[in-house]
Amino acid sequence: MNVMGDMANLFGTGRFAQPSGQPSDQEEAADEAQEAADEAAEEVRLRLAVEGGDVEAMSVLGALLLRRGDFDGAESHLRAATAAGDRAAANNLGVLLHQRGYADEAAGWWRIAAVAGSAAAAHALGRHFRERGDEPAAEYWLCQSAEQGHVLGAYALADLLEHRGDDTGSERWMRAAAERGHREAAYRLARTLDRRAGRRDGGDDEAAALAADEAEQWYRQAAARGHRRGALHLGTILEKRGELKEAGRWYLTSAKDGEARAACALGFLLRDAGDTESAAVWWLRAAQDGDGNAANALGALHAERGETQTAERWYRAAMDAGDDNGAYNLGLLCAEQGRTTQAEQWYRRAAYAGHREASNALAILLLRAGDEAGAEPWFSKAAEAGSVDAAFNLGILHAGRSEERAALRWYERAAAAGHTEAALQVGMARLRGGDEREAERFLRCAAGGGSAEAAYRLATVLDARRPPAPAHELGEPAQEKSECEEWYERAASQGHRRAQVRVGMLCAARGDVVEAARWYREAAEAGSRNGAFNLGLLLAREGSEPEAVVWWRRAADAGHGRAALRLALVFARRGELAEGQRWADLAVSLGPAEVGERAARLRDALRQELSA
Repeated sequence: MNVMGDMANLFGTGRFAQPSGQPSDQEEAADEAQEAADEAAEEVRLRLAVEGGDVEAMSVLGALLLRRGDFDGAESHLRAATAAGDRAAANNLGVLLHQRGYADEAAGWWRIAAVAGSAAAAHALGRHFRERGDEPAAEYWLCQSAEQGHVLGAYALADLLEHRGDDTGSERWMRAAAERGHREAAYRLARTLDRRAGRRDGGDDEAAALAADEAEQWYRQAAARGHRRGALHLGTILEKRGELKEAGRWYLTSAKDGEARAACALGFLLRDAGDTESAAVWWLRAAQDGDGNAANALGALHAERGETQTAERWYRAAMDAGDDNGAYNLGLLCAEQGRTTQAEQWYRRAAYAGHREASNALAILLLRAGDEAGAEPWFSKAAEAGSVDAAFNLGILHAGRSEERAALRWYERAAAAGHTEAALQVGMARLRGGDEREAERFLRCAAGGGSAEAAYRLATVLDARRPPAPAHELGEPAQEKSECEEWYERAASQGHRRAQVRVGMLCAARGDVVEAARWYREAAEAGSRNGAFNLGLLLAREGSEPEAVVWWRRAADAGHGRAALRLALVFARRGELAEGQRWADLAVSLGPAEVGERAARLRDALRQELSA
């Protein structure tokens, strides 16, 4: 793939620091040679001691040979030391027999060692009984081990109690194991605290925050001890908090240890930082390890570059990895290419798997094909699964059937989830129902979300409430803008034509002719006949009647009766009676009533003048 870059680029970015103080290959080889020499010397010393009848040397030599895998050599020494009463040898003899498949005989020696006070043997015996399904005996021996401070015994006891549902006892011993350096215990304790923080039982935010803080500390300890999932979760916490550099380091640590999710997360972090080449490297690594999210990310990357075949291959890989987004993304890809039949198939596959956005997309596809009956259930399924867009689309569907109550119910649901256009629709419905206060609340939400129409409607509501502004005298300082003017201006700046006309009128009322003309012109050029008419009035007052005629003509052609009447008057005054009569006729037909009456009188007068 041409998106793959040199993995060294990751460090070249400077975003993630390289570990310092790492030994070279030559140094490591030298250290290993020295360790082997030291071990050989130790073995010679122990064998000499054993020949002299040293029981402790027998036990240590047997343990050394056991670690090396020399079971035959180890067994004789361990049995001899055990016969002499060495409990460590009895424990190791149990380990040796267990590895050879003699579990019951191993348990006998572990019992001897455990009774003699060996915490390691008590742990091994507890594990033996748990494997046999004898949980009471397992708990007894694991408790003996844990209470003697054996870290593995504490962890195994915590695991047993958690399996049994004893959360209090499990957390106690998991904490004990974690405090003694057990990395898996630290990770599992962190997960327990994380879940507690997420539940926020009883609305106790302070307790939840404390649990979250403690969870982070245990994730950090687990990660520092080489726990790759601990490093992943720590990276996630840091990323959410905005500490991206440190998050990247922990993702990198986890990814290098083989955690595919960390490699995927690192890819997204690098992409957001603008390094798509390195991001692709890590996504590829994660995808090859079966991470569907990373496969989808690679698909999206290739789709953006127009490499649709490669994108499709990665989306299929995501789907094969069990990620329903793969089927959804395949549907999007096919829809963009106009392959609606294939798009529908992929959307259906993802929708049947519970993918809510695929359900919504499928419903839209069916609706566009004229299958409203087939679309509605999928909209409902997506909306019930939490799709805000689907809830809004259901509102549109019901509104199209004049089912106003059902439409309003879905609009309200979408608005409660922050859907801007849904909030506008609810606000408009409340206005129609006369509930102005509630309408204002929803219109504010929609306007704050960027809806120009909502900003305009909110401005009209506020405008209707404000008292008439006093006449502005020349030389007086201009009054501060009211809130409704600010909303008009926001809508106008977003291209809302009626708002632009209204802002122009407010500017004209303040005597700011230049600003008024600017807003009228923007509205007129966007197709507003009122904007064109008002611009014509402004120009005429400023003595630019020829240009005013141009804008009145545009407004009249768009159906503005007053503009047609103005044109009739202009041409009548110029003596172009036939042209004036034509515009007067148009004004009569366009209205409104008072304009039609004036235009009719002017038309009749022009007709008499022409016939004289």
